[in-house]
Amino acid sequence: MKNIRNYSLDTKCVHAGIKEDMYGSVVTPIYQVSTFKFRDADQGARLFKGEEDGYIYTRMRNPTVEALEDSIAILEGGAKALACSSGMAASHTLLSTLLNAGDHAVCSESVYGPTMTLLANVMSRFGIESTFVDTSDTEAIKNAMKPNTKLVFIESPGNPTLIISDIEEIAKVAHSKGAKLAVDNTFMSPILQNPFKFGADYIVHSLTKFLNGHADVIGGVVVIKEDSEYEWFRKNLNQVGGVLEPFNSFLVHRGIKTLKLRMEKHCINAQQIAEFLEVHPEIDWVRFPGLKSHPQYEIGTKQMSGPGGMISFELKKGLEAGKILMNNVEVWQLAVSLGGVESLIQHPASMTHASMGKEARENAKITDGLVRLSVGIEDVDDLIQGLEKGLNKIK
Repeated sequence: MKNIRNYSLDTKCVHAGIKEDMYGSVVTPIYQVSTFKFRDADQGARLFKGEEDGYIYTRMRNPTVEALEDSIAILEGGAKALACSSGMAASHTLLSTLLNAGDHAVCSESVYGPTMTLLANVMSRFGIESTFVDTSDTEAIKNAMKPNTKLVFIESPGNPTLIISDIEEIAKVAHSKGAKLAVDNTFMSPILQNPFKFGADYIVHSLTKFLNGHADVIGGVVVIKEDSEYEWFRKNLNQVGGVLEPFNSFLVHRGIKTLKLRMEKHCINAQQIAEFLEVHPEIDWVRFPGLKSHPQYEIGTKQMSGPGGMISFELKKGLEAGKILMNNVEVWQLAVSLGGVESLIQHPASMTHASMGKEARENAKITDGLVRLSVGIEDVDDLIQGLEKGLNKIK
């Protein structure tokens, strides 16, 4: 479809990225091949020199993978995207492309646990220093900036505390110091938040989550705002090798076709569940961007078009009460990950964020009693009743 960027989100979700083939396929087929043959030796040489557009080897480019990449770039309003074998591969691709030995990064302290571990325990081995701060406090970011700071990496809303960081203000801080801003937009998806509109330079997603939506794919993506940086990123990804394979690319691209519809249902369900939890006698507090009690509610309404499908809350009776709840809920499944059509419940301190260590969790306000919900698209009354049955077991 020509000029797809000018159409609505509903239309982009269905049509963006689709490549026409010689057979007139309505969707881009699965090009499940490792290598592509050349017409002759001269064409092969031109392709390797970049003098002719085409495909050589799937690690480098593949039509099915590229269709997915183009669709996400269009949805985010970016120039290009690079599909990676996991969300962590996407984060590693971003960091390893942008940062060199001697560089410094500032990162959200409330961030996906392995992202913190990647910076603190892996990138540090290569001479890259990181500082973790509460990025909902823009002054804390200003104070953490150093002369060698090259990147500010935020996750907003933060995982799992759902704090909201002001992307526009943080972009100003980063750019004033000569640094770039990357935003992990996994919790919101391009449907609810577009960080490029607020000054971000790069966006990462775990494709495993809302973009795919069906808990059957592992994948990630880096979206780049400026076309001029694409070859730099592509060459790095090709060398590191953490690329997404064609079949999983096909599945994610298929999932994106219903992304807007699913996000609308996630938001509706999560709003009602958050309101139910906020007044429940066993609950100490609830963090959900759609509640006016959220400490960054106004910032959220400025940069997000909906509250999303993630909820965090603290039980008054702490960890033991959380275990009782998670072991007795109905409909909800006790599992990590998020963003699928099914509703999930989990305990971050002992599961997704255990690798951070207790001190880092405490700094990020990830308490032992915090419970995280990924609200699916089931009937909301069934979901509330399922939670009630678990909450009623707490004595």
